[in-house]
Amino acid sequence: MKREALTLIAVAALGTSRGGAQQPQQPQIYDVVIANGRVLDPESRLDAVRHIGILENRIRAVSEVPLQGRTVLDATGMVVAPGFIDLHAHGQTPENYRLQALDGVTTALELEVGTEDPDAWYATRDGKALINYGASVGHIRVRMVVMGDSGGLLPTGPGASRTATPEQIERMKQLLERGLQRGAVAVGFGPTYTPAATRWEILEMFRVAARYGASAHVHVRGGADSLIGFEEAIAAAAVSGAPLHIVHINSVSTGATPRTLQLVAEAQARRMDVTAEAYPYTAGHGRHDRNPVGAVRRLARAAG
Repeated sequence: MKREALTLIAVAALGTSRGGAQQPQQPQIYDVVIANGRVLDPESRLDAVRHIGILENRIRAVSEVPLQGRTVLDATGMVVAPGFIDLHAHGQTPENYRLQALDGVTTALELEVGTEDPDAWYATRDGKALINYGASVGHIRVRMVVMGDSGGLLPTGPGASRTATPEQIERMKQLLERGLQRGAVAVGFGPTYTPAATRWEILEMFRVAARYGASAHVHVRGGADSLIGFEEAIAAAAVSGAPLHIVHINSVSTGATPRTLQLVAEAQARRMDVTAEAYPYTAGHGRHDRNPVGAVRRLARAAG
């Protein structure tokens, strides 16, 4: 939607009833009231003008009738919705968090590449972030550690090009387990960036995710036939039982996107927990950038 056509207020949660509207039990003065906004709640499928009462930083009422509040925000003509969750945010800096918040994002997660050290990753943001955040423990990053690859965000040496020994695979599994125990919220994969990782190695990592009930977020192997990468990921999910999320399905599939969407739909029809995401814009950038804001500025400068 065009920014000038819609003003959106993002809130942390909506309602406490599946009906989407909870009437106050008795007259009450709330700390904050968001009045007259068009409230959209995907869980209850509410889409109606409502009044939201917030008390002690929690939503206590979603009401059809006006509420009293110490502070009243008139949201007439605006949309009020739960804060958006971005599953694929490589920009994990204060500036990126600020821009995410302006777009209604209240949680930004780095789930594709992830981190090899959740303790250090979380420590750098503790008490400093404007929005909620989280990261996966990444097979890419763990593989770089085990294989002795000193590349940047992604491997540039043996982390990409060297086949792992059984002992090295076991060490990767141990690091993934430790990451999940230390607060990682998923397991990230990028077989396209680690082409030397065998199908068995990827499956072993899926098994770790499954043991912890963690979802596997996968940038599948690409190339001339992206269907192979999808088949690998879906097979690993089927064998291990780990939930599978395929990242930016449109850019890894390109012209094969109708077929890969069919694969996802057929897996879902067989009750597999398989999902996917797509860029919400028409053009993709083929390079992972530590700082998406910086990338946008560079593109703007290049355009004059």
